[in-house]
Amino acid sequence: MTDRTEPGRFEADGVFEDDPGRRASLAFRVRFDEATPNGLVRTSALLRYAADLAWVHSDQRGFGRSWYAVRGLAWVVRGVELDLLLPIGHGDELLGTTEAVAARKVIARRRTVLATGGGQVAARLMVDWALTTRDGVPTRIPAVFATVFAMPETTFAPIRVRATPPDDGSTSIVELGVRPHELDPMGHVNNAVYLDWAEEAIRATGADGVAAVDSIPRRWRLEYLGAAAPGSRARTVVWPDGGGWSCRISDPATGLAYLGARLEA
Repeated sequence: MTDRTEPGRFEADGVFEDDPGRRASLAFRVRFDEATPNGLVRTSALLRYAADLAWVHSDQRGFGRSWYAVRGLAWVVRGVELDLLLPIGHGDELLGTTEAVAARKVIARRRTVLATGGGQVAARLMVDWALTTRDGVPTRIPAVFATVFAMPETTFAPIRVRATPPDDGSTSIVELGVRPHELDPMGHVNNAVYLDWAEEAIRATGADGVAAVDSIPRRWRLEYLGAAAPGSRARTVVWPDGGGWSCRISDPATGLAYLGARLEA
């Protein structure tokens, strides 16, 4: 069950009494609408769980959405490594645990594990979050976060995916418009939606694509490069690449890149 005990009193100097606050846990149950026709969880749902956990943790530490709103700050996902290790089906219960593991300048890294009731790790995610201003400009993470989340500032390589479509005719393209239900409270396409678009485009290539998207275990690597706004369009280009699939999502009118991604199955 979710640990919603009082996390401790937040002192003016940023120190919590009795609890460094590095981890938070939350229980999830895979809902009917989060499962695909084969009865297994949509990969994008795992991203949503990880994001929910991150916000629960932040709120527990005294940094709720109002704290960010007053200061004109927001966290956005910049990179993800997601490993799905076991089948997760409709109705399955998972315990998610997130941990703030490191920070560098404007990026904070979180490790999230989703485990079965028996304690087996069903999925794990590494997520790079960037702190931005209200206008989307990256800004340095306040020093207090290192203390409150016991999150050391260090050097690490941000998650990168350089996906350049080949010119050999092996690509497949799906183009669509941004739909209102795909927008999040920040007014742009939610990070999990891009993964849905990528999987949809790979499935559309045929049996090999369907098998890759449904394979277990599988790994997704995602680098978020821009944000699709309401009313814009998105072009998803996918192609087989070294035993897996690569993907690039961009604005067909401007060429602005939204996502570079790779599926390894």
